Amino acid sequence: MAAGMLGRAVAAFTLIFVLAGCGGEATSGKAEPLIDETAPEDVNALARDVARVESLRQVKDVQRLYAQYQQYVLWDDASALFADGAVVEWGDAKHEGREAILEWLKQRGEEVSNLAPGALNTEFIDEPLVNLSVDGTSAEGRWMSLAFKGDGKGRAWIEGGLYQNDYVREDGGWKIAVMRYYPQYEGDYAEGWKNAGGEDLPIIPYHFTIDETGVPIPEPQGAAPETEETLDSLKKRIAALNYEDAVRNLQNAYGYYVDRKMWDDVVDLFADESAVEIGGVGVFKGRDGVRKAMERMGTAGLDHGELNEHPIFDTIVRVAPGGLEAESRGMELALLGDASAGTAGWEINVFRNRFVKEDDVWKIKELRLYPVMKADYATGWVDSGDLGETRPSLPAFLGPNPATGRPVSTDGFAVVANDNLTGAVPQSGGRDETAPAPEDRLADLRRRLQRSAAYDGVVNVSAAYGYYLDDFQWTALSSIFAEEGNKQSPFAGYYMGRDRIMGAANAMWGPPREMRPAVSFHWRTQPVIHVSHDGRSANLRTRLFQPRTSKDPDAPSRFYMGGFHGGMYPNDQLVLEDGIWRFWTLTIDEHYFASPSWEGGWAAAKEPEADSEPYRSPLLDKYPPDVLLTDLGERQAGFRGGTGETVDWPGILPMWFHYRNPVSGREPPHYWPDCVPCEKLPEARLTEHGYQMPPTGPEIDGIDLSAMENRQ
Repeated sequence: MAAGMLGRAVAAFTLIFVLAGCGGEATSGKAEPLIDETAPEDVNALARDVARVESLRQVKDVQRLYAQYQQYVLWDDASALFADGAVVEWGDAKHEGREAILEWLKQRGEEVSNLAPGALNTEFIDEPLVNLSVDGTSAEGRWMSLAFKGDGKGRAWIEGGLYQNDYVREDGGWKIAVMRYYPQYEGDYAEGWKNAGGEDLPIIPYHFTIDETGVPIPEPQGAAPETEETLDSLKKRIAALNYEDAVRNLQNAYGYYVDRKMWDDVVDLFADESAVEIGGVGVFKGRDGVRKAMERMGTAGLDHGELNEHPIFDTIVRVAPGGLEAESRGMELALLGDASAGTAGWEINVFRNRFVKEDDVWKIKELRLYPVMKADYATGWVDSGDLGETRPSLPAFLGPNPATGRPVSTDGFAVVANDNLTGAVPQSGGRDETAPAPEDRLADLRRRLQRSAAYDGVVNVSAAYGYYLDDFQWTALSSIFAEEGNKQSPFAGYYMGRDRIMGAANAMWGPPREMRPAVSFHWRTQPVIHVSHDGRSANLRTRLFQPRTSKDPDAPSRFYMGGFHGGMYPNDQLVLEDGIWRFWTLTIDEHYFASPSWEGGWAAAKEPEADSEPYRSPLLDKYPPDVLLTDLGERQAGFRGGTGETVDWPGILPMWFHYRNPVSGREPPHYWPDCVPCEKLPEARLTEHGYQMPPTGPEIDGIDLSAMENRQ
């Protein structure tokens, strides 16, 4: 396999150079040294732009580090992430200055017994929508929050809310300047949650305009400052950004395969020399060991009523110097069970993984998972859960605290995952160094940088969709679609163009409301984003993670307005239109699981009555779609409003993917690489409007390796 992959890689790079405007043929032997005739002001401008993309990602990682540090009540390190004179606004309370913030954090730590054995303090902070300032010295960000807490003494509770934060560049690094938290729902575990304060929920003001959602990094003003960087040094920094995207995709794709127990695909993601460690269980070596570790969750495939969801949050990726190795660290929330047996359970785990680039394709080398909480759904973690009176192990962080430059203080915890499970990564090989470089190196590097900037643009617009949908902001929601974009309205069909998208939303849900008695939150997390070679289009897959809240969750309603529910956005596409990232198409497949009540959770789902009428969307009569779901054949089979017999949870709906396995190229059982309505309306394809089709499998620099094989 390695030799074949390398051959495809060489072919890929030959084509890439042609597409980049090289116009030359591949040569044998070493390439001639390049004479860099790039104007200094162009290098200065590129260096500034690289730093701005890096800054946007550093801002996100500061917030993720805050979540990771507080999970282990590391208050000194968490408070160090705040700027001098920082402010925390928590509901009606206000805390000013780093010392006051530290004291406030310690008080919050007392609520969870400072993570004494059996206590829990995990807050998932995700769904980032972050915008850098024009001058690049500050930023603003909006995040979702969900916290699982327990004092280990008989009390367990859940909190959910929204952050609207400011960030500032201080002493050469990024810090939190203002952290504003708006509580949305809360409640003890036994009864479940309700709206915060038992009141209607207001709309939290946005820090962004509609167009700013698709422009996370605005155009800078004035001449770029002089730099000591060269095109060679900038090439390495841009490569690190591209590699971060590939590793993040691989991490997230792994999670989706685990959800469906697709063990062949999971094993394909691993290098030959690999290992899996499960804390408290042991280490599994090699690809055979990987399969054994996975099969601890059962044989491949989901049985009727089986739930194996493992959404991940707060993932940080670090690419090692040299670009051949990387690491990730984040949190996993597992929602498990068998509705047929009426059983359900929770897990919270921390992962710390290692990746290797072999033949220019990233693979998992080490996957390490350590439990923080494990509990039966019926009892929760009120009495410490299944792990008992123990403090969780602490997987090592990915480097020192960026605010202090010093190692994170982990006193009182057993630190794990400090040493590698497998051998060193060879620091040579990979990309063919004899291939000719593009004639216009500056243009090629700008294109590569644009591909990573595109990744961040897609993440922003994806989050904006969730925020606008939660708030019923139909004008704003329709405006983040391209002029000729399209959107699926659940259980009905597709609407073509912004006006039709807005019309469908208004017809279904009515006008926006200033106050809301209930909210279904749309977390669009765990993105797998494939960006085209030119950086102007992208395919996107995200999870729909949906906690719901209400003043009275148990009030009579067709759908329970509490608990957790889940779906998938498997076939979204976005394009760069007029310099702004916008949706080209959006598809929602739902629900893969649902909670009929808090008491029983997702395991309380029952089979529908034999004579029950299937759900029919009011839109079919009030505002008919341009493309009906019933027109889309197999692609909509089983889904509400689609073709064939409706499959409601605890039935198992088909899971569709826009991509093949990112390492092996294995095609999934349900594979749909293009937009869903394009089968019915070929003119709706983005390729019919001047955009490139993004890669849908193993790729290098936005070129699908399968295309390379076809060209040989």
